[in-house]
Amino acid sequence: MSESTPTLESMELKKPLDKMTVKELRQLCMNKMPLIVGASSMDKETIISNIKEYLGIQDEEGAVSPYKDRIISIKRKMRELRISKKAAESRKETTQLRRKINKMKKQTRALAKAL
Repeated sequence: MSESTPTLESMELKKPLDKMTVKELRQLCMNKMPLIVGASSMDKETIISNIKEYLGIQDEEGAVSPYKDRIISIKRKMRELRISKKAAESRKETTQLRRKINKMKKQTRALAKAL
């Protein structure tokens, strides 16, 4: 065979492997990766792991998020706001602090998910 092993770039995929449906992954295996046998009976995680193994892609498990310092500082500020919320006198002030805390929680979740 004169063909070398394909890469993700050479396959010109429209979306990342994790976002593809099982049906799309099976089609990909059947059409472009004939060495992966039995894709029609595999589940999504197995197909993705076989594709990554076939292409020689290493998973970076346990990698530290580049946003870790930012997330920690936001959580520290949230703790301070919770303390000041308990000491708040008026209902209006309590509501404002609660909403700020809620926005910060959403920020930290988005940052953690961004990786």
